[in-house]
Formats: sequence, C-alpha cells, structure tokens
Amino acid sequence: MTAEQIIFLIVGAATLIAGFLVVTVRNLVHAALWLVATLFGVAIIYTLLNAGFLAVVQVVVYIGAIAILFIFAVMLTRRQAAETGASVNKNWWAGALMSVLTFAALALLLQSWSGFSKTASAVPSGFDAINQLGDALTSSAGYVLPFEVASVLLLAALVGAVYLAFNKK
Repeated sequence: MTAEQIIFLIVGAATLIAGFLVVTVRNLVHAALWLVATLFGVAIIYTLLNAGFLAVVQVVVYIGAIAILFIFAVMLTRRQAAETGASVNKNWWAGALMSVLTFAALALLLQSWSGFSKTASAVPSGFDAINQLGDALTSSAGYVLPFEVASVLLLAALVGAVYLAFNKK
C-alpha cells in the first residue's frame, strides 16, 4: 500500500466518524464543528485526487461560508437543545430502517457497475480544467441558471439567519 492510499484511508475514516458525530451529538454548536471537520476531510480527499480547485472551493465556500454561517445562526439564536427535553425522535427506527434499505439498494445497484474495475485516463498536458469549469458556470448553454439559483438560496439563508438573530419584543 502506498502512502497516498494510507492517508486516504485515514482521512476517509476520520471523515465518516465526523459525519456520524454531526448527526448524533446533542449540542448544535458541536454538531456544526463536526460538520466543519467533515467538510475539511472531504477537501483533503479532493486534494488526494488531484482536484486542487475543488479542495479550495470546499474550504472557502463550504467551511468558510456555509458552516460558519450555521455556527453564527446557532449562536445568535441562543437556542439550546437541552431546554426542550429529549431530542431523540420516537420514530428513529423508521429513519434507521430507511437508511439500511437505501444502502442495500445502492450496494445492489453498484454490484453490476463496471466502473469499479476501470481506471481514469491520463489528463492531457494542455488541459485547463479551471477555465472549462468557469466557461461551464457562466455560459448560457452551461450551468449559469443552477449557479444563480444556488446563490439566491444562500442569500435567503443569510437573510433568514439575520432575521432569527433579532429578538422579538
């Protein structure tokens, strides 16, 4: 096993554990911090896959903007999960059952997929992925509409966080 594979396995395991802690920890601030750890693990995996631009976007956009916005929203609203009593849903078993069934269906679906045995082709020497990504995001034939919809949704989340931060008097 190479050093890169060992780092991938360690970071992958740490990311899965942090992702599990996001949904199981009771304190919302701790959950947000585990979310930051999860997103940082994904950025490291992007780096290992030679996708440096996606790693930087992961850190800047998801960790630097969305997760911090979530932390500020939680801290400004001053809501504590312990105040309202038990935070465990009585029907947790239904969600767990759906998760297991979804995982089994995906595993069954991916069993016959031939992509596991294939390797990626080598990237040509003059390939400029960032330029092509920029063209795809800003051209009218590309993804400009979903890109703009995502920015409006992020703006709505920011406005919602500011609205929740103010105390009703």
